[in-house]
Amino acid sequence: MPTTLQPLSLWTPPASPLGILTDIDDTLTTEGVVPDHVVDAIARLKQSGLRVVPITGRPVGWSEPFAQAWPVDAIVAENGAVALRRNAQGGLDKLYQQDEATRTANYARMQQVLAEIEATVPGALRATDSAGRECDIAVDHSEFTQMPQQDIDRCVAIMKAAGMNATVSSIHINGWFGAHNKLEGARWILRTLFDIDLDATLDRWIYIGDSTNDQLMFEHMPHSLGVANIARFVPQLKHLPRHVTQAERGDGFAEMAQYLLTQRP
Repeated sequence: MPTTLQPLSLWTPPASPLGILTDIDDTLTTEGVVPDHVVDAIARLKQSGLRVVPITGRPVGWSEPFAQAWPVDAIVAENGAVALRRNAQGGLDKLYQQDEATRTANYARMQQVLAEIEATVPGALRATDSAGRECDIAVDHSEFTQMPQQDIDRCVAIMKAAGMNATVSSIHINGWFGAHNKLEGARWILRTLFDIDLDATLDRWIYIGDSTNDQLMFEHMPHSLGVANIARFVPQLKHLPRHVTQAERGDGFAEMAQYLLTQRP
């Protein structure tokens, strides 16, 4: 387990990589937008024969236009619960890990927890993208507000007391019922779409992220990278990425892509 962040220049990429799994917010985005040069970097990775799959805590509804527009193989949303992929007709297929009855029951329970958080944690507000969520809830802590750490911790505690999983991204506190998470979502989508066993091919995949909700991937993936703005979360991380870019956010992703492509034979 790494105890310090090593520069990207010391990273030896996989000799025969299969693809990149990536966070979205503050990894692909800069100030809430994915810049054109980041989309170009994704396209160049795809053109080189690599698969690219963003895995995000963002809702499936929010993810739909990006699944249509970006040159990615799929987007896994809501921390592994649901995925989007383009189909032959030009539309999107929506894939779920849970059946409809389970999703319906969980949704009702999650709304009760969200209402409790808004009623008991001062200033706590559901994320503005909540209308597009189907399998989780999210409370804003840094997207359009600034929540103190003690209140972030209170929101997490309320979710966990209700039996939910909870994680903190660079902008939201996410909670959900079920065994899925970013790692399980990665395993599921690679198996479902490509018949690939992630655990059997771990050393051929790259993960890049920026915050505490990426640390399960940092722990599990031999080729784990952080963009430079991960420095904000280092004191809270039990598992660090193995290498870090010089640049922050989308620029850091583009830096990783360029480095990886120049290292390929």
